[in-house]
Amino acid sequence: MNHVERFRAVMNFQPVDRLPRWEWAMWWDETITQWKRQGLPAELETVFDIAEYFGLDPYQQFWFSTTGPTIEAVQHHIEGIVSNVDDYLKVRPDLFPDHTKAIESMRPWAKRQADGEAVVWVTIEGFFWFPRTLMGFTKISLAFYDQPELIHQINQDLTDYNLQLLEQIEKTCVPTFVTIAEDMSYNHGPMISEKHFDEFIAPYYRQIVPRLQEWNAPAIVDTDGDVTQMIPWLQREGINGALPLERQAGVDGMAIREEFPEFRMVGHFNKMVMHQGEQAIRDEFERMMPLMKSGGFIPSVDHQTPPNVTIEQYRLYRRLLDEYTIVVG
Repeated sequence: MNHVERFRAVMNFQPVDRLPRWEWAMWWDETITQWKRQGLPAELETVFDIAEYFGLDPYQQFWFSTTGPTIEAVQHHIEGIVSNVDDYLKVRPDLFPDHTKAIESMRPWAKRQADGEAVVWVTIEGFFWFPRTLMGFTKISLAFYDQPELIHQINQDLTDYNLQLLEQIEKTCVPTFVTIAEDMSYNHGPMISEKHFDEFIAPYYRQIVPRLQEWNAPAIVDTDGDVTQMIPWLQREGINGALPLERQAGVDGMAIREEFPEFRMVGHFNKMVMHQGEQAIRDEFERMMPLMKSGGFIPSVDHQTPPNVTIEQYRLYRRLLDEYTIVVG
């Protein structure tokens, strides 16, 4: 099987030769800095190059930020600066950048994807993520009650922008799947009530998700913490899955599979055991084996590999990832 065929088969609960070997979140900058001191070639700059060095499957992400060319560029300068409609109208001209150059850079990846040599995925920013970036958590929580029109204005603007992006992207490279950045759960569950999800998030998914369905591209929500309670909310809006299923938040992937048999999942490998030696890593893979065998699941570190993991410890994790993904296949 090639990489695209394998991803689609897994996500469709079909047999595969092996599971994908993919790091959805790659590594912290501090981790890479440490690894370069420990022997990672200094000339490796992009996460794709580093993934290739470690023998991971070629998955190429394109994140289309609402605030600048990359999410890192300007988000911290705007976070929390919106308190009301006037503030939003003032900052709006600096939002929603032109990503024509980035979209054009997808063209060679479209060819690689068409040949099955790489998997392209697109990330767009979602309807909790974006207003929370602008307002901060406290202000958005209050705005659900006392400024609902502001949240709706922000999210309709975002929807219009995302739909325009998808139209541009389609002309260059239809991705294999799409992630929607939300981060709307934490270790005790959702940061938003079901009522507010239905009022402020769901109407905009209903405008975006049908476009992704036309592409046959699974829609996967990126939300940290414990997503379990939100899964039925997501499913009824056409969302196919979630990542990263953080173990530190108490997420139980197999319990999710039993309750929501069609829900797709990525992640769930507890990053906190990666420095604890071979047996701890094996135990973590063994814990996940029933879920790995159930289909609709790709094992991956449940967030970026932390800096306390040495390059040799990561190589050990990689060797065992190969072993366990073959076993399942």
